[in-house]
Amino acid sequence: MPKNLTHKILESHLVIGKLVAGEEIAIRIDQVLLQDATGTMAMLEFEALGIEKIKAELAVQYVDHNIIQTDNKNADDHVYLQSASARYGLHFSPAGNGVSHQVHMERFGVPGKTLIGSDSHTPGAAGVSVLGIGAGGLDVALAMAGHPYHLPCPKVLGVRLIGKLPQWVSAKDVILEMLRRYDVKGCVGKIVEYYGPGVASLSATDRETIGNMGTELGATSSIFPSDENTRAYLEAQGRGSDWTGLSADPSAEYDEYDEIDLSKVEPLIAKPSSPGNVVPVREVAGLKVDQVIVGSSVNSSFRDLMVLARILEGRHASPWTSLNVNPGSRQVIENVAAGGGVLSLLRAGARIHEPGCLGCIGMGQAPGSGQVSLRTMPRNFPGRSGTKDDQVYLCSPETGAAAALKGVITDPRDLGAEMAYPGVEDPKEYIVDELSIVKPSEELRKTEVVRGPNIAPLPAFEVLPASIETKVVLVAGDNISTDTIMPAGSKVLPLRSNIPAISRFVFSIIDEEFPRKCEEAGAVTIVGGENYGQGSSREHAALAPRFLGVRVVLAKSFARIHMANLCNYGIIPLVFANPDDYSSINTGATVVYRDIRHKLIEGAVELPVEVDGKQIRALLRVSERMRRMLLEGGALNLVGK
Repeated sequence: MPKNLTHKILESHLVIGKLVAGEEIAIRIDQVLLQDATGTMAMLEFEALGIEKIKAELAVQYVDHNIIQTDNKNADDHVYLQSASARYGLHFSPAGNGVSHQVHMERFGVPGKTLIGSDSHTPGAAGVSVLGIGAGGLDVALAMAGHPYHLPCPKVLGVRLIGKLPQWVSAKDVILEMLRRYDVKGCVGKIVEYYGPGVASLSATDRETIGNMGTELGATSSIFPSDENTRAYLEAQGRGSDWTGLSADPSAEYDEYDEIDLSKVEPLIAKPSSPGNVVPVREVAGLKVDQVIVGSSVNSSFRDLMVLARILEGRHASPWTSLNVNPGSRQVIENVAAGGGVLSLLRAGARIHEPGCLGCIGMGQAPGSGQVSLRTMPRNFPGRSGTKDDQVYLCSPETGAAAALKGVITDPRDLGAEMAYPGVEDPKEYIVDELSIVKPSEELRKTEVVRGPNIAPLPAFEVLPASIETKVVLVAGDNISTDTIMPAGSKVLPLRSNIPAISRFVFSIIDEEFPRKCEEAGAVTIVGGENYGQGSSREHAALAPRFLGVRVVLAKSFARIHMANLCNYGIIPLVFANPDDYSSINTGATVVYRDIRHKLIEGAVELPVEVDGKQIRALLRVSERMRRMLLEGGALNLVGK
């Protein structure tokens, strides 16, 4: 039977289960990616497992999030990560070397491999036909220890690409077109597989852009075939021997189908404050722009920065617009410099920052109050930039360049009257720089792990009691992101290795009194709407609430990674059997779950829930493995047992 590429890769890595959509499967993981904001906790969890050395084929610890050092915290955590990487056999990429997704694609990605990352944008690995999946830190720690990764078998959405992108339109507009069609939850439980004749017109870094931001669709992952463009990229990186051709079989079938004619894609932009709030650029043209940032987590490749440099060549940004460039890696900026792009950017007034995530997670580059910021980044959730009343728009490098020049949102096609479109080809041979990456060795295995004062022990959690009586401390709306639950930014991110300290900021964007209210309540229920926990894979959005006493989240629906993280830390994810019951629950309500332990043991799916004495019904749609986690109070307790 003809197979799609997704099923080929999953089948070759399948350890448990069958490829039936919705059923739990477990797959072997080849490579592991960690970054410092989530990887610090993941490393602590790995150490708690008592494993002497990683058992995955490859693991790389990147420092790309917490790179601003305003005090000792980030620097201390980086020393911990480097020493732990040396001790347990990980590669280590230090601050300034680059964003995990860009560097991993340059130096480590191999077609057909599976990659799990403690970063939700790990699916950017689709650029070199790696099946990358974002996950919580505990799942990543288990993968490093050699355990398979468990997930619901996804449906496969086959998106046929035809045609070729017109001038002034690029890969960012393709993924924005997908978001225009599917919004932020339309691909939950799916892997998006791109195929068709239009794929050949997209470079490897184009595909990385689409795969990276495919996370915002709610998708489990994205994948592209490995073809001559993949080979060309790997050969240019000096890794041609890693290339393997991969594609779907002729006449392969998909669970769902869509088609994009690339020749008809136009410049698009996501308005505040959701990646799914997409409109044509022309609809918002003329709006004053205070800040433009090109680069960071996505659109930070050689091609993206060189397009910006060529558009700006011989010109200067508007005096009212701050233009910022965040290279994806040290190697990227070296190649841009060799191509003459750095001089063009500097003379255009650009501020060139060190390679890293930076403004994407509010680590600097926060806009002023009420200011409009155009960014090529993947997310614009409220307050994520570090400014509460931010006005962040997501766009392509071409649209960002046009706005920087004109000082207002401008359809980049309008620049065609002034200049020729600067088509940029990837180098036939990149300047390769991997000198800063510390590779594992038996000698480094003797390294003593250094723990600074910012490293706090993992909190211990009790098993699930017979019954639970809770208070509703918060009723949240639809599409609550993990940025809202556990904010990022330069104030909070350095506390990622200290759960007692970081827990003081849970839900601070909505209610600064949330931690105090949890302490007064003792045991807590959070009520949520649709797609609760969308966005980042940060497990702190489950771990910190659990530390504060949250025992149940009762919502209309959950995002995939966050639901797994809740189970990993013993928080029960319940779904309203009747969504109308959501509107009947108010803050302060008493919610009782009687005989909850017994009902989980016997495998009940439908559970009675008492809300101020009135009974409603809720559904527990989890696997048998997740039930065992919930009963034991979390995955670490279960593994330890």
